[in-house]
Amino acid sequence: MTEFADRVEQVSISGIREVFEAAGEDAINLGIGQPDFPTPEHARRAAVNAVEAGKADAYTSNKGILELREAISAKYDRDYGLAVDPGDAIVTAGGSEALHLALEAHVDPGEEVIFPDPGFVAYDALTRIAGGTPKPVALRDDLTLDPAAVEEAITDDTAVFIVNSPGNPTGAVQSEDDVREFARIADEHDVLCLSDEVYEHIVFDGVHRSPMEFSNTDNVVVVSACSKTYSMTGWRLGWIVGSNRRIERMLRVHQYCQACASAPAQYAAEAALSGPQDAVSQMVQAFERRRDTVVDGLEDAGLTVPTPQGAFYAMPEVPEGWCDEVLERGVVVVPGEAFGENGAGYARLSYATAMDELKEALEIIDDATAAVR
Repeated sequence: MTEFADRVEQVSISGIREVFEAAGEDAINLGIGQPDFPTPEHARRAAVNAVEAGKADAYTSNKGILELREAISAKYDRDYGLAVDPGDAIVTAGGSEALHLALEAHVDPGEEVIFPDPGFVAYDALTRIAGGTPKPVALRDDLTLDPAAVEEAITDDTAVFIVNSPGNPTGAVQSEDDVREFARIADEHDVLCLSDEVYEHIVFDGVHRSPMEFSNTDNVVVVSACSKTYSMTGWRLGWIVGSNRRIERMLRVHQYCQACASAPAQYAAEAALSGPQDAVSQMVQAFERRRDTVVDGLEDAGLTVPTPQGAFYAMPEVPEGWCDEVLERGVVVVPGEAFGENGAGYARLSYATAMDELKEALEIIDDATAAVR
């Protein structure tokens, strides 16, 4: 009898989904990781125009349409002064597929993948699916990843270490010094640094820097997407950039599992990257106002919370039973252990929801916190 593959048996449904299923229909959802803003109109219109013109009927190049890859190249020049050849990018079905490509192309069975804990739920699962061995590393008290801890965790079996800034679930932004260290570690240890920069433009304090800016080798690849920056989660459009030799290996995975990203979404993404950026600025300003409201509300409730510098998440330390109490009162939050063992004792709150709902949720949280203390 055919049994299930061990690498799949090691992976379970995300704890985030379990929380959603346990919530009532009228619950205030502070668990979902997507902006509550519309996709910019010029991006939507570009997709519609492409469909009406018949440009989106067929497969595109495996790597994606040239116009979009040129827009991605221009973006890295504009944002970081990096010269990324359009041929050294693959357009993917969201940032999640980009992470999958990188791990499948670089991790042999049994090799180790280092990643932050708590960290994005896909890191552990995609490592196992690639046949690798997860090696989570605890964060500092401010919820940033310590380069020294990463370097200490590297062994002869390490294939990849993952950096995520701004971070999910923490909202933390790594300092420039940290990012320079990640680049040095990748260079000196000849280990791939996989930099997840999906939230790169949602920064309130400090400046986002990429390890690709500082690396002297090709041991850094970067993942990003339109999902968060342009509120395009449903369009499933991301990309990965790296050296040509790495891109060509990742393309071998992509061409068989995906062939190409959705054509209409590619035209929308090209317009989003190349067109006006006003909607992004407005969204980030709104998130910053919400961030301040959420941090103040959590602290007023007596909770300790590092001030998130980016993304749209806060991760307070919470007493035992807190998440269940909050959920029972009609507010969806995600227990920190859903993001790794070191997330125990924390909860993730997303403030990608309207201000009036946030304020109502914070009142409920205040009462729930008092109830469990």
